[in-house]
Amino acid sequence: MSKYYFYKLTVDDGGAPCVENGLLSLAICKPYMRQTATTGDVIFGFAAKRLHQDNRLIYIAKITDCLRDGQYYKGNRFATRSDCIYRWDNGVYRVRQGARFHGSQTHLLHDLGIPPHYHRANVLISDRFRYFGGSLPENYKQEFPRLRQAIESLRQGHRIHHSPELRRNLELLLRRIFRKYPRDIHRAPSEPSTRTKSHRCEGCGVACSM
Repeated sequence: MSKYYFYKLTVDDGGAPCVENGLLSLAICKPYMRQTATTGDVIFGFAAKRLHQDNRLIYIAKITDCLRDGQYYKGNRFATRSDCIYRWDNGVYRVRQGARFHGSQTHLLHDLGIPPHYHRANVLISDRFRYFGGSLPENYKQEFPRLRQAIESLRQGHRIHHSPELRRNLELLLRRIFRKYPRDIHRAPSEPSTRTKSHRCEGCGVACSM
């Protein structure tokens, strides 16, 4: 059975997730989710109140590819994407010159893990997504009270094995959004990009419903 992940974004500036050329990628931040999620799972990204007081939906993505062991940063396929901010160089990863996001050794260790294994160097890819940035004030809280309660109470850490009611709420929201909005929807992020912001969303907490 597919897993349903949801979390709250404190930053939405095009870095995590990154949506370019018809693909949504999650390469920085959310290391635990990037380690455990797999093809077929679904990610819901909601706004933390710092971004939008109503915790609106930022994006939904069905994972269609999982790139493990640093594949995302090797070769040319993804090299021009904004979140491809690391490069493989003589057995270690380094920050690319001019990287738009993060850019310090501390961020590298957080995103990729400790050398030589770099166990966090995993990237989630989706070509089946809806990304709204801050433009979607859907009133899901009124229709899905269990989901509203879960999102409003979500802080740090991660949760798994949610109730059948909560999973049903997520399934219904997924169906509604994918039916209501065209497949290729990609709107502007909630805020402009800047290297001074951290993408550590709500302490990198993640909620997972199985």
